[in-house]
Amino acid sequence: MESFRKVIKGWLGKVLLVLFLTPLALVGIEGYFSGGSKDAAKTVNGTEISQKELEALTNSLKEQYLAYAQGDETLLNQNFISNKAMDTLISRQLLLQQADKLGISLSDAQIVQMIHQQPSFQVNGQFSDEAFGRYLESIGMTNRTFIDNLRKDHALKMLSTTFMEYALVSKLDILQIANLQTEQRSIQLASINLENYKKNVKVSDAEIAAYYEQHKNKFKQATSVDADFVVLTPANITAPVEAATDAELKEAYNSFVENAQKSVKPLVKHIMITADSRSDAEAKKLAESVQAKIKAGLSFDQAAAQFSEDPESKAKGGELVAYEKGVFGDAFDAAVEGAQAGQVTAPVKTDSGYHLIEKVVPAVKVASFEQEKARLQAEVAASKKANVFSDTVNSLNDMVVSSDALDVVGQEVKGVKVQSLNGLTLASQHPVLSDANVKVKLFNDDVKNGERNVSSSIQLKNGDVVWVKVRNYHAAGVQTLAEAKAHVKTQLIEKKASDAAKAQIQATLKEFAAKPAASVAKGSLNFENAGTFTRADGLLKREIQRAAFSVKAPKAGHWSVTTTNLPNELVVVAVTAVNKQSDAALTGEQLDELTKLYQQLRGQQEFDDYTRYLKDHAKIK
Repeated sequence: MESFRKVIKGWLGKVLLVLFLTPLALVGIEGYFSGGSKDAAKTVNGTEISQKELEALTNSLKEQYLAYAQGDETLLNQNFISNKAMDTLISRQLLLQQADKLGISLSDAQIVQMIHQQPSFQVNGQFSDEAFGRYLESIGMTNRTFIDNLRKDHALKMLSTTFMEYALVSKLDILQIANLQTEQRSIQLASINLENYKKNVKVSDAEIAAYYEQHKNKFKQATSVDADFVVLTPANITAPVEAATDAELKEAYNSFVENAQKSVKPLVKHIMITADSRSDAEAKKLAESVQAKIKAGLSFDQAAAQFSEDPESKAKGGELVAYEKGVFGDAFDAAVEGAQAGQVTAPVKTDSGYHLIEKVVPAVKVASFEQEKARLQAEVAASKKANVFSDTVNSLNDMVVSSDALDVVGQEVKGVKVQSLNGLTLASQHPVLSDANVKVKLFNDDVKNGERNVSSSIQLKNGDVVWVKVRNYHAAGVQTLAEAKAHVKTQLIEKKASDAAKAQIQATLKEFAAKPAASVAKGSLNFENAGTFTRADGLLKREIQRAAFSVKAPKAGHWSVTTTNLPNELVVVAVTAVNKQSDAALTGEQLDELTKLYQQLRGQQEFDDYTRYLKDHAKIK
């Protein structure tokens, strides 16, 4: 059942992936917000959505979309992202309000029990207040805020799960979907070239104008530019590069040694004295006494084992195996930053207590000068070549900008020519002009308002440099009749030629509808066997697939015939046989998987409908 596996991984899976973005955006986003503010962006049934919340979610969504756009911010629709964030926050607030009305909530005791059962908050199988406290510090939340957020998350998940996991679906629906996707159709194709028909086609200006008025939506266009550009690469610069001197090599080696030493991450050790069972003054006094013992000769490791009250590090000489900034607060981080290697700090106060800190920098082995000499020679040579290229770019840039002309580059550097491209959009794929830094120059407000000057040099990701000049700017919207005229004329000629070809074979098409295929006089139609396909194959051109699966299954010996259009071609599509898979062809596992996917799809649709219902009956200002 290969076709069945394709549908599971194909169309339905993609639909679900898109649709699931909605509940994922609504559930589990409490962690973005540690508290409200008075700057309300919206109110939902009297409850405020703060500007801080909106900005936080907008930035989070932006980062997600940037990942899909491979970091190219010019491809992002900022208004769409902001509106999406606001819509998500409104939906979330409405669902929280509805969960409260329905009594979907956990008590403080239930939430505390959940927290205590989390392995990440346990030490030796027991809940650790210290581990939990450090976690709260790392996410910037109080205990009360964390509990409230967990309660809201649970309510949202319970409400969404009611729809997502318990939607009702019928077995008949599942089997119909499976049968549609696994149905096999044998197809014959005949092609009619439209070139000869086009020779006799005439199209008037009145016809063009009428077609344009009736189909304006077909002539929408994205913002685009016509641009000239010139690219300069390091390979274009053939000036000789001087060999590295001994002094330059020595300087490069010293820099190499310095960087190697800086790259070594120091070990951080600490001895923690808490104020849990003593006063703050007593904790500080004990920390100072431990410091004195270390100065008197007690090793830091021994002192940690004897006095530290951090159970995770005391047995390891106080070593914090995965020290990260922010865990113990700014004061702790500042002490680590300022500590000298091997020096023990004075007691540092944090919310966890008092800490004595030791920073240990492991010794680093650095290759000798002779071992690195060949690499350093290549490195210095590359640096010199880069400097020559940079100096050339700066010199050329002054000439290009002052003359407002791109051909200056070609005059100064052999092999470099000005290139042109028309109709470039933000979504266009081009090896040079699709670079994000270039698109900023091509599609900014100055260009929109009429500026047509040559840009200054733009550094590309691969190290090359480009200068660009916009010749024409085409704003987004519907093309004018004048702009669309050539395209409309081409479409009308194509349509008239197709209609003429179809009229010529109309008698044959009628015969197929009434007679067995063997007795139909096919005339000039030369049918070829295309093969057998399912809807999930994706092997046919979309127009042909749509035509093939839109006709009824033929009777034995008959063909179900229709036509479709490709550029400069009328295609006659004949379905010669349909093989429907029996219900028994699906294994129980496959049926269960398809049922689960369809149930999730239905659940998502019902969840969306429910959210829209709440919005329709809410007071949103």
